[in-house]
Amino acid sequence: MSFPRYAKYKDSGVDWLGEVPVDWQVLPLKHLASLKGRLGWQGLRADEYTEDGPFLVTSEHFANDKIDWQRCYHVSPERYAIAPEIQLRPGDLLMMKDGAAMGKLAYVDNLPGPACLNSHLLLFRPRNGQFFNRFLYYVLGAPSFVTYMVKERTGTTFFGISQESIGAFPFALPPIDQQRQVIDFLDRETAKIDALVGEQRRLIELLKEKRQAVISHAVTKGLNPHAPMRPSGIEWLGDVPNSWTVTKLGRSAFMQEGPGLRHWQFTDEGTRVICVTNITENGIDFSRLEKFISTEEYLSSYSHFTVRSGDVLLSSSGNSWGKVAIFEGDERVILNTSTIRLNESEGSPLIRDYLAILLQSNTVREQLGLAMTGSCQPNFGPTHLNSVMVAVPSRREQSEMVAFVGVETAKLDTLTAEAQRAIDLLQERRTALISAAVTGKIDVRWLAESEAA
Repeated sequence: MSFPRYAKYKDSGVDWLGEVPVDWQVLPLKHLASLKGRLGWQGLRADEYTEDGPFLVTSEHFANDKIDWQRCYHVSPERYAIAPEIQLRPGDLLMMKDGAAMGKLAYVDNLPGPACLNSHLLLFRPRNGQFFNRFLYYVLGAPSFVTYMVKERTGTTFFGISQESIGAFPFALPPIDQQRQVIDFLDRETAKIDALVGEQRRLIELLKEKRQAVISHAVTKGLNPHAPMRPSGIEWLGDVPNSWTVTKLGRSAFMQEGPGLRHWQFTDEGTRVICVTNITENGIDFSRLEKFISTEEYLSSYSHFTVRSGDVLLSSSGNSWGKVAIFEGDERVILNTSTIRLNESEGSPLIRDYLAILLQSNTVREQLGLAMTGSCQPNFGPTHLNSVMVAVPSRREQSEMVAFVGVETAKLDTLTAEAQRAIDLLQERRTALISAAVTGKIDVRWLAESEAA
């Protein structure tokens, strides 16, 4: 759908904003809104949280631009009372002003009880009823504000933006009645887009489940539906083909865990280090994170952790544990903490490619899930991996299964990629629509009025 422009425009006086509708104002945000952050105390220690009482909101509790009240902490009424200016009200807008989540927003559409902010958050409220916070929510989520934040942020590894810089942001403000029309239009249209995105994400989850089922069935039942079966004696395996051998993974493959490198050992260049973040479902990805140690230190202390082309890499810690990828590069790299490399060992009954799909199966993941240690950061190591029980077919059958799984998962991966492309296009559409509406590049008043009629 194409949208008309406003009848008349004027120069905004801001280069990146360009022209705005003639009856819109352009003022620094601080002239229109109050910006409040936690003062006096910078945060709570874990032992100061209470079982109940007023809510304490942090950026950890932002979910889909709202607050997930079920996950929020609680504080005592005395702590809550320290700063009345940041006690929340319905309709408040919150923003994370530093760290990895800088710019993350949450609109307070409901308030289940008294609530206040922790540090690192800013609270926005209109001055004198000049605008709706819901309109500001869309403004601060638009690309123009994101670009502004990047330009104004400070820091090298831990970025932040000052309250003063945010207050200086040029706010293009329509008359109050037009704001409501823009809000109604964007609420309705973004809800439609979000629903379509949700459908595509559910499809991706179903495709992932199907992919997992294809792999898991292949490595526990084989490809011949008529093969004679016998009990494996292992709960997670159930019945397996008669000719397969049930054994511990440690007896069938080579494995090595990365060393415990410290942050002060990393350098700007030298020998590359593979980290958990680099291991993805789509292979090894160094665009997400790059770390190195000096070549001198590599040669003197860590050369035995060198990753060889063809090694299977497995992430063994954190929320992304269990990711599997095969390293196929020529670059010299070594393992880091929480990464394990595996491959065929001498006389191994497992072939490399079969080992890679075996590690992705539910059978292996369920056993590792039960064996993992760590309450906050779950992790496992070669000791746990060694004890995982697997069913091993002949090498010929393994090759057949690798080929079969490769074909079947490629089909599912293609459908997943198509769904992800649809999500990307929908989100681009959403962003463009918001940007055009809140900067006055399109006139949506007629559509808001026609919907109301």
